[in-house]
Amino acid sequence: MIYLSGCKVKAHTGVAMADGVIGLLQTPQNRYSLEDVKVWAMDNGCFTESYPGDDAYLALLDKYSEHRERCLFVAAPDKVGDAAETLRRFEPVAERIREAGYPVALVGQDGMENLDVQWRLVDWLFVGGSTDWKLGEGARALISQAKEQGKRVHVGRVNSRKRYNLFRELGCDSADGTFIAFGPAVNTPKVLSWVQEEQLCLK
Repeated sequence: MIYLSGCKVKAHTGVAMADGVIGLLQTPQNRYSLEDVKVWAMDNGCFTESYPGDDAYLALLDKYSEHRERCLFVAAPDKVGDAAETLRRFEPVAERIREAGYPVALVGQDGMENLDVQWRLVDWLFVGGSTDWKLGEGARALISQAKEQGKRVHVGRVNSRKRYNLFRELGCDSADGTFIAFGPAVNTPKVLSWVQEEQLCLK
């Protein structure tokens, strides 16, 4: 399970990102250079209320087009805490993201496991939602649905070894967090230790 940091600090994350040991979670706000990043993904900014609107979002993706072969996914817009509205917003923008040449992620919200998800339109499930839902049976059920449909799964807001291991054991493919941002010099080695521990477990 690859870890995507929302923070890029060359002195501390540069080598790991260039080698693809950890990746970068790009957002409409941070807009880091992707030249020296091997693996990246695009979040939509809805959680921080910084989504720029559909047209501006697609225009931003167009600017990154030379790097899209290294992009895991682009998160379609969602509505925080509202699964039904997220599904309504997803479909029209998902088609445009795919036409731009990117894999599309559906952001999971509380209760989505009980709704009719059009999985044929989804490349990745991005597990968002409240913390209680994310750590409970609801998110587990939605992850299971996604895996049954052959989809890859990303988990947002993973800022501890315990949570990283929890979702790794559930078969998730990637995770992101702000952990590195709150102390790049100290926390980058910690994240690398989570990844290295997983690699040892797989041997």
